[in-house]
Amino acid sequence: MQDGTVIEITGLRTQFGIQVIHEDLDFSVARGEVMGVVGGSGTGKSVLLRSVIGLIRPAAGRIVVLGHDMTALPPDAVRALQRRWGVLFQDGALFSSLTVAQNIEAPMKEHTRMSRRLRRDMIDVKISLAGLPPEAANKFPSELSGGMRKRAGLARALALDPEILFLDEPTAGLDPIGAAKFDRLVRGLQRALGLSVLVVTHDLDSLHAVCDRVSVLIDKRVKVGTIESLMREPDPWIQEYFRGPRGRAAQAAAGHGAGTGNG
Repeated sequence: MQDGTVIEITGLRTQFGIQVIHEDLDFSVARGEVMGVVGGSGTGKSVLLRSVIGLIRPAAGRIVVLGHDMTALPPDAVRALQRRWGVLFQDGALFSSLTVAQNIEAPMKEHTRMSRRLRRDMIDVKISLAGLPPEAANKFPSELSGGMRKRAGLARALALDPEILFLDEPTAGLDPIGAAKFDRLVRGLQRALGLSVLVVTHDLDSLHAVCDRVSVLIDKRVKVGTIESLMREPDPWIQEYFRGPRGRAAQAAAGHGAGTGNG
């Protein structure tokens, strides 16, 4: 594994029954990078993320995360490795019967031997990092707005001081103002904490705002580059995605001139 690479995938094949989602896919994420993942419906964006974090076992290939081959590790070693990253799923995946504080505390209790007092102090820190008000700690997910639930899920993803942050459609369901605020929050956290981030999204504004490079899933494989370089790709789907009306609007909103790159 090359120095500075936190995720290295080679020859990945994922399939469900006879349906092949990825075939001979190669993919990598550099340390400290924000990598976006996009693609049309059915291209396996979330499948790729779930494969990396060990929720889906590939049919073939290697997935090396933080220097460890996920496909060869025994379950105990996978569990130990999983404490080195945090995941925000699309719906937040919060435990509905637990308060925000209890949701954030759950991975601390599972993976560490922190005292209860230290856990409470750390919960306050994570709530603050996620941009939530202190009083959100004692609320249940059902009492939160969609944006606050996203932030609560982010606070839980940060609970163990991860090296990698995985985000699955983090701005889905948010209004444009809320989505822009969440983008700024993610980018600020990445820079402040030195995180490596893999974000699955369909949000062009988010790609411009937070991503260093973008991976486009197409024809069961992946094309990787900056937005600028991808816009030069001849593939019709890529052209329509980045140069269509929404792509042009996102580019203008990001303050780019014609043909310029990522944010």
